Amino acid sequence: MLHQALHLLPTLAAAPPAHADSGAAATPGGQLLMLVPALCVLAALFSALSGPLKIRSKIPGYFSVACLAGAFVAVLLTYLGHESGVKIAHGFEWITFKWGDGPGQALTGNFAFYVDSLTLLWMLFVTGLGALIALYSVEYMADDVGLGYARYFFAFNIFVLSMSCLVMADNLLLLFLGWEGVGLCSYLLIGYFYKKPVAVAAAKKAFIVNRIGDLGLVLGLLATFVAFGTLGYDPLFAMIRAGVDAKGAPIADSWVTDVIPLLLMAGAFGKSAQVFFYVWLPDAMEGPTPVSALIHAATMVTAGVFLIARMYPLYAADDDHMALSLVAWCGAITALWSATIGMSIFDIKRVMGYSTISQLGYMFAGLGLLAPTGAAFHTLTHAFFKATLFLAVGAVMHGFGGQLDLRRLSGVARMRGFGIVGLAMLVGSLNLSGVPGTAGFFSKDMILAQGFSTPASMIEAPQAIAWVLLLTAGLTAYYTFRAFFRVFTGPVEYLPGDDEHLLEHGRHPKGTTLAEWHKQHGHGHGHDHAHTELTGVAARRAHGRKDFDPTTEEFDPHPPGWAINASLVICALLAIAAAALYFVKTPHAEEGGWVGGMIERSSAAFHSPHEFNLLGITSHSAMYLVSALVGLTGIAVAAFLHAPKGWQGLFLGSRDTAATSRADALTPRLGRVARWARAKWYVDELYDWFLVKPLRGIAYVSSWIDKLLVDGLVDAAGALPARVGRVLRPSQSGVLHGYAAGMAGGVALVLLLVLIVLN
Repeated sequence: MLHQALHLLPTLAAAPPAHADSGAAATPGGQLLMLVPALCVLAALFSALSGPLKIRSKIPGYFSVACLAGAFVAVLLTYLGHESGVKIAHGFEWITFKWGDGPGQALTGNFAFYVDSLTLLWMLFVTGLGALIALYSVEYMADDVGLGYARYFFAFNIFVLSMSCLVMADNLLLLFLGWEGVGLCSYLLIGYFYKKPVAVAAAKKAFIVNRIGDLGLVLGLLATFVAFGTLGYDPLFAMIRAGVDAKGAPIADSWVTDVIPLLLMAGAFGKSAQVFFYVWLPDAMEGPTPVSALIHAATMVTAGVFLIARMYPLYAADDDHMALSLVAWCGAITALWSATIGMSIFDIKRVMGYSTISQLGYMFAGLGLLAPTGAAFHTLTHAFFKATLFLAVGAVMHGFGGQLDLRRLSGVARMRGFGIVGLAMLVGSLNLSGVPGTAGFFSKDMILAQGFSTPASMIEAPQAIAWVLLLTAGLTAYYTFRAFFRVFTGPVEYLPGDDEHLLEHGRHPKGTTLAEWHKQHGHGHGHDHAHTELTGVAARRAHGRKDFDPTTEEFDPHPPGWAINASLVICALLAIAAAALYFVKTPHAEEGGWVGGMIERSSAAFHSPHEFNLLGITSHSAMYLVSALVGLTGIAVAAFLHAPKGWQGLFLGSRDTAATSRADALTPRLGRVARWARAKWYVDELYDWFLVKPLRGIAYVSSWIDKLLVDGLVDAAGALPARVGRVLRPSQSGVLHGYAAGMAGGVALVLLLVLIVLN
């Protein structure tokens, strides 16, 4: 099958440009992709039913892996059979609402898929990495076999289902439903440990921040329907190519090419954690590490990049490219901002989280700099190497009782059973740092070179954006290898974390090895054991054990098993192999290799304003040298400040303990800058003071107004008849002389009124 794929690459590249460029109408086809949502639903239903059926094994996990692998095969076969143009895979009629016969008087949202090369590019790594991360999760989540295990894989499969509908949708309405499904599932997965307050708070934060961005997306969809009278891609792109709206009016220099792109951009920034929306993503690290790999590598956070790439014809329709300039600048600022935080914090998982924000900034900058091919290529390479990095960090966290502080870990790659983890981390770090020859090097340089090539008449100050991105590249190399040198090289030192479930696998009484302890209790696994049937609190109760006491117990790291190692090896190999895609010849693409050919036959196609010649003196050629020098300089600085003594640090390092390094003496000289960066520039505190606290105060005032004024008026209206009744009740006592006295009083009152009137 791989041979077939490589054989078909030149054929696909030679095909004429698809719908976005040629104007050819979409044709039916691609029905095999209907298996993708069907298999995701099947896996989700099986996971949901395994709870009531009391399945206490890893069967839901393996079944999910099989279904997601089947979805990947369906996408791969569709890609192999896709020649050119756009296919519409129609599922069923879903939403049809018509109130007239004129343009824009019917709303249609079918369950149908828009199959072009952009769709296939995204779906290949969404389903492929989804299956690999599910395999990783089979072992990683084994502590919760039972209801928690089933709940995890149910949300996991619904997440992949939602992301697939988002990417494959043939209309913006179905895209929006997938968009919201991804947001819901991210809430469930981030808050998986629902008994941990920090995890619950992180889930709510992610959900709320995304809803703010989604408001922009909703308004963008409404504005699109008002302008074009449709939400379907096929008629929408046809009108954009013609330069008219639903009424035939030109859209150039109108509100259509300004307002709609900006509204869609707000939705994209929310989902992809850009500028002031980024605060939810670092806190999302409270979810299980496979969730971080799933969300932060290839799926949810790239949804914003996909949205702008899908709607690129509308962005490019503006001659001034105002929206694209804003996209580029916001991406560059976010990339630099996040990098400064990543180089100062000590939580290795959050370092990877801020790295994701920074690399997403690169992708948006690429889109804004008129380099959609570079942005898409970096999305692909980032999916592979960032998944590798997160899974490697997760293996460390899993083996060391949840420990993530790089000052408390050292020499992990030298420990028994962690060699594969160390190699995978090295592969991911080399790619993230943009070391020459890696996939990350080629994809990042495409964006940087385009920044220096784009004329200032098309984008606002593109060279300034490129310089910001180049500086960010150096910082990225530094903080990436800062984490690698501190955690994976040097003397073997470690302090376990505080995760009770994970700690249990490495605890054993002093004087007894971990292997002997398991053998004594009938486990028989040693360091290579799978998870015991009783873990965490249940295991301690069964064995009469108490909380970890270093005076009576010891801790040995728990190496990953075959599932984690297999996922790491495959992801690392994919990260390495992705570099070869850059050299695949594509006649219709000037740059970007195979990815360039895919983008040229999609709605994201755009001919960048420069000539590319790898052997000539071009901005690309110069950028290869400059960015390589910048990246290697960042690595050298990291080695000098954080690498251990000896050959492992290329004779530059001096670190001989896990907790200390040369950077400790340098940090005080940076003064407030270092403290502010470590405090994440106090953005969360600013939000708390200027948004959260004022809104909470308004909520309290509104609550009291509701209780005292609104409820008070309602209660008063309800109490008035009762009080009137209590006043009148004595007059209906049933005593005859009382009635007579009342009648006499009434007559006297009438006579008095008559006298007053007559006088």
